Amino acid sequence: MINKLLSKKNKALLLELVRTDFKLRYQGSAIGYAWSLLRPLFMFVILYAVFAGVFKLGSEIPNYPIYLFIGIVLWSFFTEMTSQSLGAIVGRGDLIRKIRIPRWMIIVSTSISALINLSLNMIIVLIIAAISGMNFLSSSILFPLFIVEIYIFSLGLSLILSALFVKYRDISFIWEVLLQAGFYATPILYPLTLIANATIQKILLINPMAQSIQGARNVFVTHETLTIGEVYSSSLALLIPLAITVITLLIGILYFRKEAPDFAENL
Repeated sequence: MINKLLSKKNKALLLELVRTDFKLRYQGSAIGYAWSLLRPLFMFVILYAVFAGVFKLGSEIPNYPIYLFIGIVLWSFFTEMTSQSLGAIVGRGDLIRKIRIPRWMIIVSTSISALINLSLNMIIVLIIAAISGMNFLSSSILFPLFIVEIYIFSLGLSLILSALFVKYRDISFIWEVLLQAGFYATPILYPLTLIANATIQKILLINPMAQSIQGARNVFVTHETLTIGEVYSSSLALLIPLAITVITLLIGILYFRKEAPDFAENL
């Protein structure tokens, strides 16, 4: 099974899918790939001006601009990966009908495109952090672990959403609403300490995205960032969002495999 997944033919096909996906995404736009950098940057500038300039949020947080930017970049990665994957199978309908192609490759290719954008955005984060004079923490080496967690969680959701979208096109509208709700339910714009109720803090941090973003900020920006271990007074609490992440991936794999044989007929 592993040899089949990692065969030269599959690797070449996956690489070509990634290239095609990345090209088509910005085809026809005036500045092309630059949008992958400008979109989260513009979002950061607007939100920082509103919430830090007008509402004075984050004044007590060290390196708040980087703190905010990290949250926006990681959430944008999650949004891009799940939203692009949602319609990926339907969008490659002609390809699926014409040739035999492992369906999972289509989803993985969109996820790799999102990873490329994340990498480019992280370069911008590092540049801004360096210019602002932020002291880089030694714990920053743990930062990639949170990206891996977000990727696994997003991949599980992507597999579920893409398979559902083949049958139920309303899923795109539902997911758009859920993303908006999730953005404000996740402590991206505001510090978690702003929520006085400890029970609500615990509920919010069960969400793998909230836990990952807080954890990433803690190891990269400031150790003052409230993490799930501190909220629950036990580092074992981290197992809750990790378990949700793994279960989401397993459900996604099983559901996608179940529905994949019928994709061509339902497109």
